[in-house]
Amino acid sequence: MTDVTDGVLHTLFHSEQGGHEQVVLCQDRATGLKAVIAIHSTALGPALGGTRFYPYATEEEAVADALNLARGMSYKNAMAGLDHGGGKAVIIGDPERDKTEELLLAYGRFVASLGGRYVTACDVGTYVADMDVVARECPWTTGRSPENGGAGDSSVLTAYGVYQGMRASAQHLWGDPSLRGRRVGIAGVGKVGHHLVEHLVAEGAEVFVTDVREDAVRRITERHEGVTAVADTEALIRIEGLDVYAPCALGGALSDDSVPVLTARVVCGAANNQLAHPGVEKDLADRGILYAPDYVVNAGGVIQVADELHGFDFERCKAKAAGIYETTLAIFARAKADGIPPAAAADRIAEQRMHEAAAARRAG
Repeated sequence: MTDVTDGVLHTLFHSEQGGHEQVVLCQDRATGLKAVIAIHSTALGPALGGTRFYPYATEEEAVADALNLARGMSYKNAMAGLDHGGGKAVIIGDPERDKTEELLLAYGRFVASLGGRYVTACDVGTYVADMDVVARECPWTTGRSPENGGAGDSSVLTAYGVYQGMRASAQHLWGDPSLRGRRVGIAGVGKVGHHLVEHLVAEGAEVFVTDVREDAVRRITERHEGVTAVADTEALIRIEGLDVYAPCALGGALSDDSVPVLTARVVCGAANNQLAHPGVEKDLADRGILYAPDYVVNAGGVIQVADELHGFDFERCKAKAAGIYETTLAIFARAKADGIPPAAAADRIAEQRMHEAAAARRAG
């Protein structure tokens, strides 16, 4: 048995990060498809989560990411009040080089083979046009274009939800939800980040941005003269007087290296799995930094794609995403009452909902 398999089995069956119901390894040699579909929980309903297309260094890294992301989706969907469990898929490869129509169709057939236990959508490296292709083989596909019966780009409501989380954080910490005059640093101004910039600029925040892609930064600074470009994330998190740090790229942004030098009073961003490892949430709390749990504030997108399954209505979705403000405040209140970090409070609330749903299913 290979080390990769040993690591997967240990994570699934012996670690606190495991407990997944199902993990499917998918391969189609004709198209070059190598993918992992992870279903963490269906206690609340069919697992729902996006498809990430990314050039992982190893297959083990890809499997680990799928497991972590699927688990996060269970908690995200529970906190968003959706009747969906958590799942996630990753396709191993460079989307710029390896993505083809034939590969996406092959992937769609694998998702379809699960018979609706997993509903897919867009994620890093996949877009609305890709979901339109996947949907040709799989009815359990969301994030499609309006022309193909879908809701279109979910990053619009993802950014709106993060913005509501920021407002709740400001209310909790400073007694005022307004972000006018606040210094906000955004790491990653891609699909979600550039929409978040729009909300903040409209409210009068002082915005700083960075991204590994120069064109993404240039698009922002050309549109908004008042937005300041920063060389990299290392410089961004050290900006003097920063009020809010918004990680909006890949996960692991809050680590043993970044937390000690972070100047912001609030962390609230769109990236998934921002905490590099368990215990970082306590490090943030010990430094007096308020952390808005990522899977709570970035749930606007999943609210949108879930609604697509029932006949999409943007205003209905936006109203539900606006509720992220009150949900975030409730988490901060629970954290204060229980004497625990907000991330732990959010986990408790989500786990309670999943536990009650599973108990009701067994009783029924």
